Amino acid sequence: MSTAAAHPVPLGTPTTTKPFPIPTSYFSVALGTSALGLSWRYGATANLVPSWVGESILALASATWLALITAFAVKLITRRDALQSELRDLVMCCFLALVPVTTIEVGISAYPYAALLGYALILIGVLGQLAFSMYRTAGLWRGTHTVAATTPVIYLPTVAANFASASGLGALGHRDWAMLFFGMGLLSWFSVEAAILGRLRTEPALDPAVRGIIGIQLAPPFVGGNAYLAANGGHVDWVFLVLTGYGVLQLLFLLRLVPWVLKAGYTMSLWGFSFGLGAMAGTGMHLVAVSQLVQLGWVLWILGTVLIAALWAGMLMLAIRGRLFF
Repeated sequence: MSTAAAHPVPLGTPTTTKPFPIPTSYFSVALGTSALGLSWRYGATANLVPSWVGESILALASATWLALITAFAVKLITRRDALQSELRDLVMCCFLALVPVTTIEVGISAYPYAALLGYALILIGVLGQLAFSMYRTAGLWRGTHTVAATTPVIYLPTVAANFASASGLGALGHRDWAMLFFGMGLLSWFSVEAAILGRLRTEPALDPAVRGIIGIQLAPPFVGGNAYLAANGGHVDWVFLVLTGYGVLQLLFLLRLVPWVLKAGYTMSLWGFSFGLGAMAGTGMHLVAVSQLVQLGWVLWILGTVLIAALWAGMLMLAIRGRLFF
């Protein structure tokens, strides 16, 4: 793939540093796959699907995360200049939040099999995302951000990270803490959405190679809805339905933009859709399980699953063509 497809320098900070072959943004593969696997795991507990499907998806996600975290460690040790370049870039820096977020997701996956390991990974992820958010998000309050860089990626350090933390803590049974982190994510979402939409509406369009990041718009309502269920014990109520409704609206908007988003063909930036798609499948399963809005539930469940499978197919094609890594 082209450098621009994974490293949207024009939106952030110009750099001459040679990029690392595997950008941190690739953690979105593990993130979306984990979200889908956890959705199917829930489906198994609700007797909707066989358990091996979700566990197989989670195994794939965990293996992907392990490969990516190993590459990240190599970058930290041997290419610190590339990591520092990502930190300085106003867009790419936000993808660093995916490291602790995916750690939480893998911890949730592992918890039924290895409770101590799962607990440790979730705790490390929660503390890690808070530390990064303190460093990066609070740091931007000093007037160092730009309108051009105000894209959906800025949801990652505070919105996605805190919703994932809520899900992780809910999985451990700490529901009060889970609701606390759900609140962090919810109000962070409300505080930045208007700025992001204003930029998308009035500033120059995103470069075709990175337009997939607009798919992150799908994540807050669906990921937030699943985080809310983790915090409230899994009860589908009006709050969950309100979040689902906004998620469906975002889905319709994004479907309208598909031809525009795909102008550059398949790029890895399309994995920006994956966290929302995986959580959307889980939302659908919850609706089917409680026999509410069942037809909508089936659509969300099937569409989320099929589209993540399509993302994997596209990525494998990039790998076959030798365009996956720099």
